[in-house]
Amino acid sequence: MNYSIGQVAEKFDLSIHTLRYYEKEGLLPAIKRTGSGIRQFDDQSIEDLRLVECLKKTGMPLRDIRTFQEWTEEGESSLTKRKELFEERKQVVLKQIQELQSVMDLVDFKIWYYGEAAKIGSEQKLLEKGFDNVPKDIQELYIKTH
Repeated sequence: MNYSIGQVAEKFDLSIHTLRYYEKEGLLPAIKRTGSGIRQFDDQSIEDLRLVECLKKTGMPLRDIRTFQEWTEEGESSLTKRKELFEERKQVVLKQIQELQSVMDLVDFKIWYYGEAAKIGSEQKLLEKGFDNVPKDIQELYIKTH
């Protein structure tokens, strides 16, 4: 199946300019063109783009993604390097998840805190109740974030 650049831009929530830039930078080698020069994205170019976007979301710079694409073009001789790259990116993503979980814990604590303060009409009254009167799961959230 073939897709237009507009369809692909919409599918991935990217600008057409971004897709053209990726192609110019060699990140999407599978894009074909019609006789009149119109870009046609096939299933392989969609998979290439999916991978570029995945690696970008791990924080990988485009120059390193380009290096990965070069390794892919090298073929089987680069399989180990490509596997190692993904093992490294996995560690980066795990760290990001851990950081986001910490953010979520603080958000959950604040939701509880402001909800309770609103119920009794005062932050000061909530604070006067003391930490020992806070539910255990909320105490754990507080401790994890401080």
